[in-house]
Amino acid sequence: MTFTIDSSAADVLAGIDLHGKLAVVTGGYSGLGLATTRALANAGAHVIVPARRPDLAQKALVGLDTEVDELDLADLESVANFADRLLGSGRTIDIVITNAGVMALPETRVGPGWEAHFAVNHLGHYALVNRLWPAIAEGGRVVVLSSGVSPTGTIQWDDVHFEHGYDKWAAYAQSKLANALFAAQLDLLGRSAGVHAYSVNPGYILTPLQRHLTTQEMIAAGWIDDAGNPLLPEFRSPEQGAATQVWAATSPGLADARASYCQHCVVVRQFDKPADREQASRLWALSAGLTGVDAFAAGGGSS
Repeated sequence: MTFTIDSSAADVLAGIDLHGKLAVVTGGYSGLGLATTRALANAGAHVIVPARRPDLAQKALVGLDTEVDELDLADLESVANFADRLLGSGRTIDIVITNAGVMALPETRVGPGWEAHFAVNHLGHYALVNRLWPAIAEGGRVVVLSSGVSPTGTIQWDDVHFEHGYDKWAAYAQSKLANALFAAQLDLLGRSAGVHAYSVNPGYILTPLQRHLTTQEMIAAGWIDDAGNPLLPEFRSPEQGAATQVWAATSPGLADARASYCQHCVVVRQFDKPADREQASRLWALSAGLTGVDAFAAGGGSS
């Protein structure tokens, strides 16, 4: 079936039965994440929602087949503890959607001084997926939420944490490129286990992700008018923005796609060029070194 920019997550999952499936959706209690969780649960999936604010998550998810657990992506110990609890339950995971994220933060350092966009959007999710890897089922899918990615984008290898001149938009863009490269490398490494990974650009959606931007900044960018109404014709609802995430997580038509970056429920780019592969491999090695976790290293696990 063909979907468009106007399709919703419910449209994508119409006729798909996810009963008996277990999904993990980070940040699955707000904005795009809530729309994603609701669509998956309504299609029959049981959804685990790891949340930095479990009390708010519980309130947002009332009436849905979900469970909430604590997770702070900026804290690798919290990531490890969450993963250990889930692995300890003995359950098999069918879908992982790394939806949580931050955008346009003022300069913020977390953990050992890591730049917060890179730490939360990429490193926390990298560590989470690698720790959960033993439980991800054959045929499972990992969907990594990215954003608009420049065809010429690159990781700032000599200063990934912006210690020598910080720019909030450059830091955010780097973290979103890292998301796409992470998915591409995971897709390559996971092939032997029958697990696919995809990155997704949800498009323009007004959600709490913009909470660090002032109204004046969004007006100046041409996103909204003085009353807060969206101005760009590309803006869609959270339910429409979540469509590509659930499509990537469930579509039979994606079974043979490789290193795919998706938007509007189609593959718009494949990160399989030599330069992409070099960056993806290099990023994986960097991330493994920083987090101490690599499910695919000799012996697997963490240091």
